[in-house]
Amino acid sequence: MRIVLLEDDSFIAEEIKLYFELKDHQVELYSNGKDLLENIYAGTTDIYILDINTPIKNGIQTLKELRKLGIQTPAVFLTSMSDIDYIKLGFDAGCSDYIRKPFHFEELEIRINKILLSENSQKVQIGPNHFFDLITRELIDNKKIIELSENEKNLLFFLVKNINHILSTSSIIDYV
Repeated sequence: MRIVLLEDDSFIAEEIKLYFELKDHQVELYSNGKDLLENIYAGTTDIYILDINTPIKNGIQTLKELRKLGIQTPAVFLTSMSDIDYIKLGFDAGCSDYIRKPFHFEELEIRINKILLSENSQKVQIGPNHFFDLITRELIDNKKIIELSENEKNLLFFLVKNINHILSTSSIIDYV
């Protein structure tokens, strides 16, 4: 997963970066919205994590600009701004979720995974950079489709649909 993080507190930014990089995700850091917008490439980001109170261009302004550019990538506000007016502004700007500081890294991860699962409702993450699309039955590695035989597609589909279940060899053979 590729994360773009807008956070002007270098300590928090580095902690978030470390947390997600230890889980084999890529994190690109920006301390102000202007720099983020100047270096963004549509389609290369899986999720934006944005602080609201950043210099030059704040998180809400940045998200509005992203949306004006046609970038619909999910975005989460991670901010100390807990006033209901800021929450409304965040959602009006197009965010997918709003998390108040202080926060737990695991909660942030859970919410991001939930957003990505609902955004790609039929794509299931099966590895750090691997997703399986349950509709098209395609295996995706870093946005590239890996060619699979029909039997491989069926096997992967059956296993993904039965995650956390013990399957007998005969049930797998019957399905495939």
